[in-house]
Formats: sequence, C-alpha cells, structure tokens
Amino acid sequence: MAEKLDETQRKPVIPAYVKALSGSLGGIVEASCLQPIDVIKTRLQLDRTASYKGILHCGTTTVKNEGVRALWKGLTPFATHLTLKYALRMGSNAVFQSALKDANTGKISDGGRFVSGFGAGVIEALVIVTPFEVSHELLKYKGPIHCAGLIIREEGLLGLWAGAAPTVMRNGTNQAVMFTAKNTFDGLLWRKHEGDGKVLQPWQSMISGFLAGTAGPVCTGPFDVVKTRLMAQSRSGKYYKGMFHAISTIYAEEGVLALWKGLLPRLMRIPPGQAIMWGVADQLIGFYEKKYIHNIPFQA
Repeated sequence: MAEKLDETQRKPVIPAYVKALSGSLGGIVEASCLQPIDVIKTRLQLDRTASYKGILHCGTTTVKNEGVRALWKGLTPFATHLTLKYALRMGSNAVFQSALKDANTGKISDGGRFVSGFGAGVIEALVIVTPFEVSHELLKYKGPIHCAGLIIREEGLLGLWAGAAPTVMRNGTNQAVMFTAKNTFDGLLWRKHEGDGKVLQPWQSMISGFLAGTAGPVCTGPFDVVKTRLMAQSRSGKYYKGMFHAISTIYAEEGVLALWKGLLPRLMRIPPGQAIMWGVADQLIGFYEKKYIHNIPFQA
C-alpha cells in the first residue's frame, strides 16, 4: 500500500529533451531581440575616431548608412551559439536533476537543484563557452575558424581552453545560482512549482528570469574578471599564475571592488537575455506539462 502511495505521489518528470528544445527556442528569440545591442556595442568598442556620439547615434547612423538589416549582422552565428548553449544548459541540468531527485517522491532538494545547476554550468563552460571566448585582438583574426586554427598552431590544442578554471567556476556558480533563483522566484512570486501544470504568463516568466539573471552575475563577478585577465595575458609575459593567485593579486593591488569590474555591462546584457529566454522556454515547458503530464486542454 505504501508503494502505491509513493507512486501516486511521485512528482512528474519533464524530459530533458523538452527542456533542451525550450532552451534552444528561447535562445533564438533572445538572439533576434538583442543582436542590435551587440552590433552597436561592437561598433562603439571599435570606434577609434569617435565617429559615434553614443548608443542612439551609433544605431541611427548604422540604419541611415546601411539599412535596418545592418543591426542584425552576425545574427546567424550569435543565434547558433545561444541555441547550442541553452540546449546544453537546460538539457544537462534536467539530466542532473533526474539523477539527484528522491527515488520515492521524484522531488529534488534545494541542494540538489544547486548542484544540478553547477554541473550544467561546468559542462557548458567546457564544451561551448571556453573555446569560443578565448580572448583575441579583433584585427588579428579573420573569423572564428581562422582564430581557432591560429591559436592551436601557436599555443596547442589546450590554448582553446585558456582560462578554463575560472570559466568553469564562473559558469558553474552562475547556473547554480540562476536555476535555483528562478525556481525560488517562481514559487515566491507566482506559486508556480515545476510539474504542477500551472503555466506562467510570459511576463511572469520574464520577471523571474530577469531577477535570476541579476543574481548570477553578482555572485560570479570575481570569476569573470579573473577569466578575462587570464585569457588576455600572453604566454611570454604571464603575470598571474592561476585563478587563486589572480584573485589574491587583484584584491591586494586594486581592492575588492576591482573583482567586480565590468559588472554593469554584464547586468545590461544578461538579465534581459534571461528574461526573454525564460519567457519563451516556460511556454513550451508549460504546454508539455498540461498536455502530456496533466492532460489539461491548453488554452492560449
């Protein structure tokens, strides 16, 4: 009788492929919405003659000279990168959660959720992020393939994973915090719990996603600063011996706030991106919950 009770009370599981697909679609929409911001940011960074007076001037000048479509230049590689990253992140997180859930109830503890997010971030960092974030001079490389080939010739295959340790710590901690925060905000704000059949409105998912996307960068600022500096230093002139040496050196020479340099630009990019991604992903996940778990007619 107890076994039957456990079976009826088991928390329903959403397959990893559903979450991976939801992340992919969210990544496509995020890339489409935010690509103009990335285009403008890149042009401002490369503007050595002060041709642009600011963000709005850069955007309007680009549209005037090259047309509206110029704001979406580079969308295909950007969307592909986000699609693969989110599919891997969401899918691997679901696999870890499935492995760490309670065998009888199907529920996962807060600690298990945090560990699942960290594991997803580690895999994302090693497979997707680190090889594509290796720092380089923009004018030195003709494209990602040329960049990767030159790095391998000059520094060996492991050169593609320069700064892997802080990247792993940054992404692992970031995803652990963001997945845990997203679940927490869903419960606190909307009383939504995974598998309950309740579908959040897109704006509700976006608020939870935005708040979770804010928590991640704040917690992982030092790892992001260290990652950037380790990647930027050449082999011939190394200054930092590793992640912990870099953290202690930056703290001693520049103060604790230096470990959060660049936080504002990250907060201008990551929370809006997470808001868009979750606004899309939750709709697909919610549709699956209602139709295939609870058999509730879906109403738009």
